[in-house]
Amino acid sequence: MSSSTPINRRTLFRLGAGVGLGLAAAPLLAACGDGATTAKAEAKSASLLPNSAVRNIGLKPDLQGTAAGVPQGFFSYPAKPLRATKETPLKGAKPISATLETFSPPPPARGKNAAWQEIEKLLGGRVDVTAVPADDYGTKFSTMIASDSLPDLFMYPESGGVDNKAAFLQAKCADLTPYLAGDKIKDYPNLAAIPKGAWQAAIFGGKLFGIPIARTGTGGAGFYRHDLFEEVGVTSLDQITGLDRFVELCKELTRPKKDQYAIIAGATTMLAMSAGAPYAWRLDEKTGKFTSDLETPQYRKAVETARLLYEAGCYYPGTLQMSGAQKAQYTDMFKNGKGAYVYDGMPTYLTPGVGYIATMGAINKKYDPRPFVPVGKDAISWMDNLKLENTHVKKASEERVRQVLALADFAASPFGSQEYTLINYGVEGRDFTRDAKGNPALTKQGTQDVTVPWKFMASGVPAVFSADSEQGVRHVHEAFMKMIPMMEPDPTLQYSSPTWDSKGYGSLYTLKQDALKDIVAGRKPMSAYDQLVKDYLAKGGEKARGEFEEAFQKGKK
Repeated sequence: MSSSTPINRRTLFRLGAGVGLGLAAAPLLAACGDGATTAKAEAKSASLLPNSAVRNIGLKPDLQGTAAGVPQGFFSYPAKPLRATKETPLKGAKPISATLETFSPPPPARGKNAAWQEIEKLLGGRVDVTAVPADDYGTKFSTMIASDSLPDLFMYPESGGVDNKAAFLQAKCADLTPYLAGDKIKDYPNLAAIPKGAWQAAIFGGKLFGIPIARTGTGGAGFYRHDLFEEVGVTSLDQITGLDRFVELCKELTRPKKDQYAIIAGATTMLAMSAGAPYAWRLDEKTGKFTSDLETPQYRKAVETARLLYEAGCYYPGTLQMSGAQKAQYTDMFKNGKGAYVYDGMPTYLTPGVGYIATMGAINKKYDPRPFVPVGKDAISWMDNLKLENTHVKKASEERVRQVLALADFAASPFGSQEYTLINYGVEGRDFTRDAKGNPALTKQGTQDVTVPWKFMASGVPAVFSADSEQGVRHVHEAFMKMIPMMEPDPTLQYSSPTWDSKGYGSLYTLKQDALKDIVAGRKPMSAYDQLVKDYLAKGGEKARGEFEEAFQKGKK
């Protein structure tokens, strides 16, 4: 992954996971059978969607969320967490197996894990969780398919799993439509808090197959040093009236003698949003025509701007070429004062101990990192963070499917609930203690116990919370209040293309990012952009467009 190209939310989370999945695809396809189900272009029926509802268990947020998807904000943690599920939802159920990816070290086994034990007490049943490192999850998924050993609940690989996804889901997974569509979701109120957009991304082959691990709609536009921007006269991002003004500003912020540059790694995602370029595809609702992001003048303008910034020496030397695997290295450079802007996902801002607020405040109290919001009159935000991924339920009896859904509903319990507290902080007194403000602080044991990936079974939109910084919570909430109303709908959520499902964030994305890296860095002329568009369309983009447009026409009928 090149930092010069648009780093989408998915790649930010996986950081290069799934290398070699092209090889892993063969046994998956064989396992499904060549003639199982032919994936088709189709419009996704609204009748398949659950009726989403705001989840309120009785907590009053400090900053209100909105029906459009702005998350609630909290300055402190509830002193007495409330239940979000009833009684013991797994009482009488046989043990449930779950295989999920993790970005943490392996957790302690159940016998040495107080949080795991207490969660099972609330559930009233046993849950056998296999946590697989993210980099190995693609291989593990391939092995489970090849050996026909799928667990009851599993996470689909972020980096792609099978070429014919609809066929795989039809053959191996439970159709959740009868359990969750429309008002049926009321049996699972925590799952009902997942937004409709995330559920749209769980429809395949005309059925609802997935349970989303919901996120905040948009992953943000990176972070900037407000204190440095103030030094050059910019006290509000509203003063940056367009990309030309941003380039001028970056030149002022580039100070080689101080070992300080305007941009660490890449900025193309933010530039594209500021220019008004779409996220992957744009749909003309009147004609049904789909246009690729690369084909739009706005995206081309963003790439031209990135190239100008590189030519002007605004990127910290060497960081443009850094890969996703080097993310920690280049984000640390920003945290240590080497740059004025860095692209990273919003969740990293308030992460305890290692997030931007925590680390930069410890390094220098004058540092004032804040979320960046796309700038200029044409700016939009991308619907690029609706979900981390989906989890799926293995085909089973109705009773068994309902038991697994009850587990997912438990995992999706909202901020401040007893369930959420156990999943994220563990058992009070052993896994966490309360600080002077009453907020949970993990013990050494707690940092290990909470690495069981319960939160990757299912999730509603995460609340914004920090035990360290009320101001940081305000900054994030303010950014979402601006960006969520700016979000341009993603048409790929309403219409399906088998080609896009298999190649959009796989081979086509790799083709695009590699070519853009060379263009932005000046190794190829700007005219190479035209060839990139041709190659992109020839290697799958044009076929995906045709399928999307076919699906649109089907939807009109």
